[in-house]
Amino acid sequence: MAQTLERLKESASQTAGPYVHIGLMPNFCGIGGVYAHDLGATMVNEKTKGERIRIKIRVIDGADTPLKDALVEIWQADAAGLYNSPSELRGSADPNFSGWGRQATDMTSGECLFETVKPGRVPFIDGRPMAPHITAWIVARGINIGLHTRIYFGDEEKANAQDPVLARIEHRNRIGTLIASREGDTYAFDIRLQGDDETVFFDI
Repeated sequence: MAQTLERLKESASQTAGPYVHIGLMPNFCGIGGVYAHDLGATMVNEKTKGERIRIKIRVIDGADTPLKDALVEIWQADAAGLYNSPSELRGSADPNFSGWGRQATDMTSGECLFETVKPGRVPFIDGRPMAPHITAWIVARGINIGLHTRIYFGDEEKANAQDPVLARIEHRNRIGTLIASREGDTYAFDIRLQGDDETVFFDI
């Protein structure tokens, strides 16, 4: 005799790809008429305050091969350290800065590029200032659950040394996987999914 189910069951996990670009960035895939512009493709305009920077992100798999079908989203504070969010109670964020961006990795290089501003410092839950950073979320074919990490800036050594989140990383030699190097106005950051230099990911 069949029994009735009186509880909800967890749905089976599924990967985000290989069609994640089509659903989230149709213009990137050459599919017009869905959105005038892909959501998250532009974070700044001519009135945005702060130091303009670029973040070049490369997603690399365990075989040291760039992923050509990954999608990366970033969230960050504005130049004054304020978030463009209804839950931001410390002040009003720059109305000309979205604070959120989305890019797909290039089909040849496995890279994506964000044009943004360098974020200001924001407080940790206990009030201590965190170093300037950007939060990144990565999905791709073969990744069942989106991965979260942070991007810190290599030219913020003093702030990085005081950062309460970096201080919690037990294996100190892995902190370098969260640091972006700067050349001109561009920061380069590799996200390594597996291997000896695997990026530190956060369970949030």
